[in-house]
Amino acid sequence: MMNDESIKVFDQLADRYDQWFDRHVAVFESEVLALKKIIPAQGRGLEVGTGSGRFAAALGIREGVEPSAKLASLAGNRGVQVHPGVAESLPFPDDQFDYLLFGTVLCYLDDPLKALSEAVRVLKPTGLLLIAMLDKGSFLVKEYENKKPVNPFYRHAHFYTVNEMLILIHALHFREESIYQTIFSPLENITTPQAVRSGYGEGGFVVISARLHLADYREP
Repeated sequence: MMNDESIKVFDQLADRYDQWFDRHVAVFESEVLALKKIIPAQGRGLEVGTGSGRFAAALGIREGVEPSAKLASLAGNRGVQVHPGVAESLPFPDDQFDYLLFGTVLCYLDDPLKALSEAVRVLKPTGLLLIAMLDKGSFLVKEYENKKPVNPFYRHAHFYTVNEMLILIHALHFREESIYQTIFSPLENITTPQAVRSGYGEGGFVVISARLHLADYREP
């Protein structure tokens, strides 16, 4: 679960968080382009940790889960139906969604494996798990790590490398279908959307699409 201090920070600084995207439009557009590589064209989707709803609105995801009431309000203003809740206990019955997106939220959770297990539960048997993350091995996260003492949003974050994330999803018998990356320059230098490349290891922002191998997982 996201710790109470992190939720409090996002509640108190929701507008500051949301306005960051206005100051870094080309960064946001680059990340949306990467996500569009993996978001299905149709089906019922859910964004876990929908924040202020910018990504869900841009990607056509109509539902989200968000523990911060202030961020949820901003997302609602963007047309996202926000369900209050946390990633480790999603407020839905089993087998509801065609795809589920964790948008740079797993780094805030105390138990990401439990959250991923919840994704297994609420996804349809053939559903897609989608993860957007900041790669700990990248130059971008190294900058964020250095700024942790003065950055309230990342102070409590635990970043992962892509390989560490793959180990987590493999533990639940997900297998990646595609991986893309973007953000290859310092953020202050990005004035137009950057390229989206397959694979990982260069870009700071990475997206992963994975599907459950039913023969490996589903228990009676």
